[in-house]
Amino acid sequence: MNSIRVLKVDFHVVHMRTRFPFRYGIASMSEVPHLFLRAELEVDGENAIGISAEGLPPKWFTKIPEATPEDELTGMLDSITHAARTAETINEQDSPFKFWQELYRRQHEWAAENNIPPLLSQFGVSLIERALIDAFCRVKDTTFAQALTENRFGIHLDELHPELDSREPADFLPAPGSQQPTRLARHTVGLSDPLTDAEISDEDRIDDGLPQALEDCIQTYWLSWFKVKICGDLKTDLDRMAALAKLFAKHVPAYHFTLDGNEQFKTIEAFHTYWLQCASDPRLKEFLSPGHLLFIEQPLHRDEALADHVADGIKSWTDAPPFIIDESDASLQSCARALTLGYAGTSHKNCKGVFKSIANACLLKHHLQQNPNGPLPILSGEDLVNVGPVALLQDLTVMHALGIKHVERNGHHYMRGLSAFPPAVQSQTLRDHGDLYRPGPEQIPCVHIENGKINIQSLLDAPFGISFRIDEIMPDWNWLTSDEINLSHLLNQ
Repeated sequence: MNSIRVLKVDFHVVHMRTRFPFRYGIASMSEVPHLFLRAELEVDGENAIGISAEGLPPKWFTKIPEATPEDELTGMLDSITHAARTAETINEQDSPFKFWQELYRRQHEWAAENNIPPLLSQFGVSLIERALIDAFCRVKDTTFAQALTENRFGIHLDELHPELDSREPADFLPAPGSQQPTRLARHTVGLSDPLTDAEISDEDRIDDGLPQALEDCIQTYWLSWFKVKICGDLKTDLDRMAALAKLFAKHVPAYHFTLDGNEQFKTIEAFHTYWLQCASDPRLKEFLSPGHLLFIEQPLHRDEALADHVADGIKSWTDAPPFIIDESDASLQSCARALTLGYAGTSHKNCKGVFKSIANACLLKHHLQQNPNGPLPILSGEDLVNVGPVALLQDLTVMHALGIKHVERNGHHYMRGLSAFPPAVQSQTLRDHGDLYRPGPEQIPCVHIENGKINIQSLLDAPFGISFRIDEIMPDWNWLTSDEINLSHLLNQ
C-alpha cells in the first residue's frame, strides 16, 4: 500500500462556446465554463501533480426549472471548492481508494447538512478523485488499466457492494491488451439538432468546415450508433423518431441506438402509456424493434425513478425494453437499488465517479455470473459534452478499462475541436495523441472518427489518458485557490 495526502488544490477556467445550441431535457446550452483542477499530492514521500477537468453544464446535476444559470454555477462551484478544501485537510491515507472513501464520506455529510443533492455534491469529489488517479499513475509510472488490474489503487469492492466479498476488479474487468484500442462513437441527436441540410436556415447555418446536420455527420464519420433524445411530447417525438427511422434506414440500415428519456416522465405508468402509443405507430415498428433499440435511459424523473412502487410497474410490463438509470445514479448504492427494482443497469460518466463505476461494473458482471440466462446487465457510456485535452481523454480511458464498447460522444460535435485552447495546447495534443485528434479546418485539432470508431491507443499508453501536464504546457495560466475562485470567474466577468 501507499501513503497519500493532498497538499494543495487550485483551478483554472477556460470559457467555451458551442457551435450551435445543444438542447437536452429542459436545458439548451450555448456556452459553458470548462474548469481545470490541479492537485499537488505527496505519494510515498514523492511530490506529484494530477490534473482533471470538466465542463459545468446547466440543468444536469440539478433539474430545477426556476434556477438561474448563476444559481446552478454557484451550486457546482460550492461542491467543487468544498471537496478541494476538504481534501487538503484529510490525513495521510494508505491508498487512493481509502483517500477517496474518506473524502466521499465527509462531502456526503456536508451535503446532507446543507440539503445539497448527492449527484451535485459528489461532482466535486469526482474531480479530486480523477486528479488523484492522474498523480498516482504518473508517480508510479503505470497506466490506469495496469494499476486497476493489479489493484494498486487498493479498491475494496465489498465495502461498496458486500456481495463482492474477496473479489477484486481483475476478477471482472478486461485485462490490459485484451480489447481493441478503439471505441464506437454513439452520436447524440439533440432535441433541436437538424437532421438534414435542408432543415438548416441561412441564419443558423455554420460555415466552419465541420458537419452540422445529422445526415452530414453520418456521411462524414460513417456513424451507425446513435443516442436519440426525446422531449416527452408524444406528437413531437413521434414525428421526429419517424424522420430518424427514415434517415437511418436510408444511410445505415444496420443502425443501433439508445433513447434518452431525460427524466421527462413523472411515473412509470405515464411512460408505459407513452411507449404503447409509440410502439403502435406503424412508422416506428422497425425503428423500435430490439434489433435497433438497445435500451432506454432515465425516462423517469430522479425523484421518482428509484421509488419502491416502480418495481411493480416494471415487473408488470412484460415486454418492456431495457431501462437504465443515469441522473438517478447519485449514490454508491444507486446501481444496486436499480437492479432490485428491475432496471437493467446504469451509466458511467467520470463526473459521477471513477471508483464508484468500477464497483458498479463489477457488480453487474457478478449479477451476470449468478444468473447467466437472465437479462443482460448494462453499463452504458454516456457523455456530458466531454472535450479534451484532459476530460475527454480520461473519460475514454475509463470507458475502455470498464469494457464499454460504444460510448455516447457529443463534445466533438457541439464544440469546434480544441479551438478554445491556445496553440501550444493544440500542437502538444496533436503530437502526443494524434490517433484521437487530427488537424481539422484551419488546422484546429478535432476528434478523429473513422468508420464510426475512435482510436485511443495513445490514451491507453499514457498514465491516465493524457501524456502531458497542461499546467506545464501553459506556465502562464492563472491558477486560483479555493478561496480565490468565485462565480465571476465562471461567468467570464
